[in-house]
Amino acid sequence: MKRKKKKTNKDNEQWNKNKKSKRKPVHRTPFDKPLRKEETSSESDNKPEEEEANKEIILNKYVALSGICSRRKAVEYIEKGDVTVNGEIIKVPYHRVQTTDVVQYKGKTIKPEEKKVYFLLNKPSNCITSLKDPEGRKTVLDIVGDACKERIYPVGRLDRNTTGLLLLTNDGDLAKKLSHPSHMVKKLYYATLDKEITTEDLDKIKAGLELEDGPVEVDAVGFVENSKGFDVGIEIHLGRNRIVRRIFEHLGYHVKRLDRMYYAGLTKKDLPRGRFRPLSHKEIIMLKHFT
Repeated sequence: MKRKKKKTNKDNEQWNKNKKSKRKPVHRTPFDKPLRKEETSSESDNKPEEEEANKEIILNKYVALSGICSRRKAVEYIEKGDVTVNGEIIKVPYHRVQTTDVVQYKGKTIKPEEKKVYFLLNKPSNCITSLKDPEGRKTVLDIVGDACKERIYPVGRLDRNTTGLLLLTNDGDLAKKLSHPSHMVKKLYYATLDKEITTEDLDKIKAGLELEDGPVEVDAVGFVENSKGFDVGIEIHLGRNRIVRRIFEHLGYHVKRLDRMYYAGLTKKDLPRGRFRPLSHKEIIMLKHFT
């Protein structure tokens, strides 16, 4: 029997060389090659940033996207001369500005809000529907508080003593659409009157009334079930100031309580008075599709 020859260090070195020589060659692609410094900042990489920096937007939309007001209100501010672009007063709402321009409202620099937020509030009584009140009364924004860092504002208005649904957002486009009569946004109110309303007066409301600021048409009106004639449900799509109260006052009734139960597909379900909540993704899609 032959003895196995003991491997020496020289034999091991030769074996390692042979093993390496049998390895398959590695085929590198151009992507394996490290980029040189000048290749990491090509013109094509910078182009999107330059395009974003030079993006144009009309002035009233710019102001509305900053969260201080709706687009309709932005037009008023611009025409009054409250808005400047790069230090110059611009009174043309459709003036085009770049995102790099310095736009100010009453001397304060404003920037468009990138993130859109939406809150539904069940407004309580004795609360003002405005951003702030010079008399120091409670506002709807006092209720929402620090729920978000974006500047939001109410869509439309509710009287101080009118309760119910109110939408707050920084989405100027949506606010404009919801506020415009042409979109026929449905609103349902429950009104409690100081006395029982007659069927004759209900018929007058259904037929349409002529108020001091023009004709008024309602979509539906009727007694609230088990209300003994004091509670009336009224459905409208108008957005005129105090319109529901003025309808009943025109016929000699005083509205003791007024509550908005339904607004643009949104209801008060699971939302106690004085509370608010963010809209769900489904509700946001519904609103944008609805308008």
